[in-house]
Amino acid sequence: MFTGIIEATGTLTELTLKQGDLSVKVQSHNLDMTDVALGDSIATNGVCLTVVEKYSNGFKADVSNETLSLTRFGDYQVGQKVNLEKALQPISRLGGHLVSGHVDGVATIVAVEANARATDYWLSAPDSLIKYIPYKGSVAIDGISLTVNAVEGNKFKLTIVPHTAQETTIADFKVGTVVNLEVDQIARYLERLIQGTQTTSSESTLTTSLLAQAGFIK
Repeated sequence: MFTGIIEATGTLTELTLKQGDLSVKVQSHNLDMTDVALGDSIATNGVCLTVVEKYSNGFKADVSNETLSLTRFGDYQVGQKVNLEKALQPISRLGGHLVSGHVDGVATIVAVEANARATDYWLSAPDSLIKYIPYKGSVAIDGISLTVNAVEGNKFKLTIVPHTAQETTIADFKVGTVVNLEVDQIARYLERLIQGTQTTSSESTLTTSLLAQAGFIK
């Protein structure tokens, strides 16, 4: 479990195809590895990866085909800059929101607009995911916990302050950039609870009328 508050950035220094999936090596001079053990989780651009080799300045991890199918890892190149966050400890401050590191899909930057000292980023999300993204809700973009400031159709807006841009990879985002997207977990659990045993299909049946019937909205 993570918070979406990025601890450091790193660089992918090795991407090796290995018996059908991918082995990656991440190097970072800013991430404290002293308390990381083999088997620990590190969110890498929002993807929960398990440390299989550890170094003083980085780690190696394996990326499964499931992860490759849902994230941008299949498109990354050596030299790719990534956001890093070690797994949450019970005594940690929850500065962002609860992030699982289980990416739901990808979103695309469609507009970048100046907003005083901040910058507004508009992203388009798949129809299957936009319903889980409410106004003033939380999303994780490449592992960064962010607040949704507007939703229009299948697009949503994020307002990025200078500190966040400086400490993460957001400064490199431009129109056309594709990012890993994790929606808020509560929405997914709520949908499943409402569904109950009505269906075994993975296709969503969550609708506004169903939420109203269950008493969650008026």
